[in-house]
Amino acid sequence: MPTIELHPAHRDELQTIENLMQFYMYDFSQWLPLKLGEHGFFSIQQKDDYWRNPATQPFLIRVDGELAGFVTVDDETHIDGAEHNIGYFFLSRRYRGQGVAQFVVSALLSRLPGQWQIFHIDANLPAQRFWARLIPELTGGAFNRQQRAVDGYPCTFYVLRAPASVA
Repeated sequence: MPTIELHPAHRDELQTIENLMQFYMYDFSQWLPLKLGEHGFFSIQQKDDYWRNPATQPFLIRVDGELAGFVTVDDETHIDGAEHNIGYFFLSRRYRGQGVAQFVVSALLSRLPGQWQIFHIDANLPAQRFWARLIPELTGGAFNRQQRAVDGYPCTFYVLRAPASVA
């Protein structure tokens, strides 16, 4: 069983996340009309305001000590009452299908109690299968599922409450 670590990214590690964002965009270019710039990179809007938002929490994911991806939690919600949102979630293909993503989501929900929204664009079939299996498992069925568009793209939203851990 691999050792999976989810640790808060420090300010000097934000560049690492922005570098990984290229791979995130590459994956998403399968479902969204994202274009490579003439310089060979996806054009990514500056994230300075996003990183400065006190509600934005970036995390790096490591598997057996090796960088494997990143996830961000923010308050950019589309559902009334939701406090937490998974803004970006990227896991290198090498680590997919091994329980790493499930570990990360479970760790986030236990670290950050409260009302969550987790959503994916419907065209992203791997995400659709992943969340449709994981959310019922993690919540024991205590969640709400909604369909709505974000930026014109049909999306599935999961709304759930992560209970505060009993110490």
